[in-house]
Amino acid sequence: MTVVKLRSGGLLVYAPVAPTPECVALMEELIAQHGEVKQIILPTVSGLEHKVYVGPFARRFKTAQVWVAPHQWSFPLNLPLSWLGLPGSRTKRLSETEAPLQGEFSYAILGPIDLGLGPFEEVAMLHHDSGTLLVTDTVLAIPEEPPAIVNTAPQALLFHARDHAGHRVQDSPANRIKGWKRIALFSFYFRPDRAQVTSLKTALKDAKDADDRTARGYFGLFPFQWQSDWETSFHALRRNGELIVAPILQALILNRAPKETLEWADRIAQWSFHRVIPCHLQSPVETTPAAFRQAFVFLEGKPTLPEADFSLLRQIGGGLDRLGITPKSK
Repeated sequence: MTVVKLRSGGLLVYAPVAPTPECVALMEELIAQHGEVKQIILPTVSGLEHKVYVGPFARRFKTAQVWVAPHQWSFPLNLPLSWLGLPGSRTKRLSETEAPLQGEFSYAILGPIDLGLGPFEEVAMLHHDSGTLLVTDTVLAIPEEPPAIVNTAPQALLFHARDHAGHRVQDSPANRIKGWKRIALFSFYFRPDRAQVTSLKTALKDAKDADDRTARGYFGLFPFQWQSDWETSFHALRRNGELIVAPILQALILNRAPKETLEWADRIAQWSFHRVIPCHLQSPVETTPAAFRQAFVFLEGKPTLPEADFSLLRQIGGGLDRLGITPKSK
């Protein structure tokens, strides 16, 4: 979620999160200083982590105008926006010609990209006064260390820091970072090349033989075997903190509409900004329009990430193509 102070006073909220007591308390601090929430933007049509909280957030801040990316959809039936929890009297579909505060912001809409069951669409916004580009999912930067919120419950970090089912891992900064790097690889590739999956028989045997199974989580199951050079995959993915397009989007989504995506990236690269705020992971990212555009060169046949790590994603994409669930990649 990004909160922007408006020239005339008040706030604009881009991609709101759940209005938990902690979130509302922080918002109230900003409201006391800068004025009420005047505009709420839902900049995507996919991703439950973005869509599901907009209605509750809008109901908490009752005077705000709500704008949504135009091609909203729901599954298995397309329902009216008011049925999806959005306040009907205050909700409008956003377009590049009908959008709030066009003197303060520029808008560029990517999509809709047809994915079969529903489209992918994203609204990028440039805040002129601060030289900041707001994006949702299209680009991100991966931090070297786990985000602070992940450290509040480090069990998952320590689980993935293990090298085998019986490995006892001490809670230390180094092991938390090790676990984070492996979580990042799983999150973006599902099955990176350097993580070999053990057989079910071996995994069950290792779990049975491991002590302290319950404390380790998943009843001791640890069906992975990491190769010794696994960390090279993480560094290749992270690219020293540069902006990247997530492998999942590269292999399964944006390659369905490469021409449209490149045209959208070209338009944004003409804007003047020195900072990007993605909705996920590292933020803000100090960068340039040229670096933003560079993240999309994979659509021009210039790979930026190791092809070996895309193996499972390519299999999934090929299966979707063969079954006709999604339009074929281009």
